[in-house]
Amino acid sequence: MNILTPLAPLLRKLAKVYTSKEREFSFSPAAWAGRDIKVIIKPGVFHPGLFISTKILLTFINDLNLENESFLELGAGSGIISIFAAKKGAVVYASDISVMAIENIKLNAKMNDVKINVIESDLFKDIPQQEFNFIIINPPYYQKDPRTEEEYAWFCGSNYEYFTNLFDSMPSYINSSSKVYIILSEVCNITKIKSIGESKGFNWKIELQKSVWGEKNFIYSVKL
Repeated sequence: MNILTPLAPLLRKLAKVYTSKEREFSFSPAAWAGRDIKVIIKPGVFHPGLFISTKILLTFINDLNLENESFLELGAGSGIISIFAAKKGAVVYASDISVMAIENIKLNAKMNDVKINVIESDLFKDIPQQEFNFIIINPPYYQKDPRTEEEYAWFCGSNYEYFTNLFDSMPSYINSSSKVYIILSEVCNITKIKSIGESKGFNWKIELQKSVWGEKNFIYSVKL
């Protein structure tokens, strides 16, 4: 068991305290010296600087050719990944179930002078039907039923309903050329999550493995 696993509830509590106030965060792409992406994190919105998953995804996306590609960030939080994709030339859609997050994404898109199609949606429910070239997902993966908007960023349901609904709906939004990337940490039940996707016909492949502070994170590509 990873040393961080028993600390996860405490880390979430500390994060909740820290994010009770408005914060700022910036990301500097390696090839963009002096051109930081700066965002404001409103209270109750997932903070990309507190956990390593967002930074790993941003670095991963830095190597993707997104020019004129349709790009969906499912559960976008502050919107920093969507903003980066837009700056790389993608046609970006950013969704979130949280009203707080939706307003935060709009604010940060305006601050960074990028166009993003922002959609309040529970997974794919209210996203207009289309086939995306790229879908990026940094999912909630703790096994518990969310009770508040804020908790939807952390908890996937007592029976992993988030992932069941995700893989039930996704086939209508991808084609054989679509690239779907999901990041998971070893602190979650990866075996269970993968089994849900596999039961819906999805194949999993590790695209990147990165250990930070002793915690292994994996970016998976999933494909029908």
